Amino acid sequence: MNQTTNILVVGIGGQGVMTASEILSEAAISQGFDVKKTEVAGMSQRGGVVSSHVRFGAKVLSPEIPPGEADILVGFEAAEAMRWSHWLRPKNGSQGGVAMINRLRLEPPIVSLGLFAYPADPVAAVRERGLEAHDFDAGEIARGLGDLRLVNTIMLGAISDSLPFPAETLKACIVTRFAAKNPALAALNAKAFELGKAAGKR
Repeated sequence: MNQTTNILVVGIGGQGVMTASEILSEAAISQGFDVKKTEVAGMSQRGGVVSSHVRFGAKVLSPEIPPGEADILVGFEAAEAMRWSHWLRPKNGSQGGVAMINRLRLEPPIVSLGLFAYPADPVAAVRERGLEAHDFDAGEIARGLGDLRLVNTIMLGAISDSLPFPAETLKACIVTRFAAKNPALAALNAKAFELGKAAGKR
């Protein structure tokens, strides 16, 4: 409880970045943590970049994570994960921040307008900075379950073992959202969470 946990969630508008940060906040609050959250959406409804800072601990004064102090980077899109990777805590021995990256490649408007070039290998670029990065195709996992909307739950499952509270706490927050109205969807999200959890360990 004495240490602040910093989680940065990034992606493209419409991917569920803000929903993911809301669920993370709910889970942390349920464990008695003080939680602060902030969001930045750049043309989010038009496929623009979106980021959300989630911080929790015994007492959190600011909602914004300082660069170089994020414990976990959740990258819903590969290039956005690379672009924000300098926010991660650098390695100090065996300690350091970790990035969970969806391999999905989506070109934001700044690329389609010709203002920036899309990087050839965003995940490799993150690792070249000496950072720990786990990458997987969350979309492929979601398609296997029959619903692309499950990417959000898969990404949360991937980071669940890196949190300072039980993974089941986060899973329960997700499942509860659907349990009353759609038990079948609740069960599907529970399965997606476990598959994401396994993917995050690769």
